[in-house]
Amino acid sequence: MRGSVVVAAAVAVLASGIPASAGPLGDFAQKAYEATRRAQSAGAFSDADIGTALREALAVGATRAVQQLGQPGGYWQNPQFRIPLPKKLVKADVFLRSFGAGPRLDELHLSMNRAAESAVPVAAEVLSGAIRQMTLTDVRAMLDGAPDAATQYFRRSSSEVLLARFRPIVAGITAQAGLAQQYKALLTSAGPLAVTLGAPDLDDYVARKALDGLFVRMADEERAIRENPAARTTALMKQVFATK
Repeated sequence: MRGSVVVAAAVAVLASGIPASAGPLGDFAQKAYEATRRAQSAGAFSDADIGTALREALAVGATRAVQQLGQPGGYWQNPQFRIPLPKKLVKADVFLRSFGAGPRLDELHLSMNRAAESAVPVAAEVLSGAIRQMTLTDVRAMLDGAPDAATQYFRRSSSEVLLARFRPIVAGITAQAGLAQQYKALLTSAGPLAVTLGAPDLDDYVARKALDGLFVRMADEERAIRENPAARTTALMKQVFATK
């Protein structure tokens, strides 16, 4: 019963919360709504309906996360998601600024976050594919699992693909920052010593931080669908949760 309640609640959000322009993930909305209506008409949720509904409903949190972070300021203007400079640069901040490098440090910091904001939208297609590949076993594990069970599934199934998609986008944008070019040149000249010193590859660092932020935001959305009464914005959701 708990699984059916969660599915119906999530689908209610889905049917009302994704614009048609949302791309691959947005395409799920109508399918989810129709599957849920068929199940309601039959008086019960079959395994097939539960699987279909949850697959489509998961697009809600993913779409909202992608749209929020993948817009100008999505990372930079949100302290929770703003990507910090690598620790090695933070430690050298005062020294670098004393030599007049402050504006370039600030330019680099901004470009890192702009790169993340530009990279995140490509996640929609990858996450859409991960949803389609879910098995009924995956579905039931999510229904009975932790509040972020679906987000954990996306981490396991999509992280490496997403990183591969993010890196070239990030590299293209950070290349426009002068200090980033100097940083990369320094790492290249240092060779293996760069690893010993703990200096990260800048583009890989930004891509991973962007991905971490995306998953954190997706987990927030997933938790809201499962638990937050404020997310129950339709008559259907209110009816379903009244039976819990």
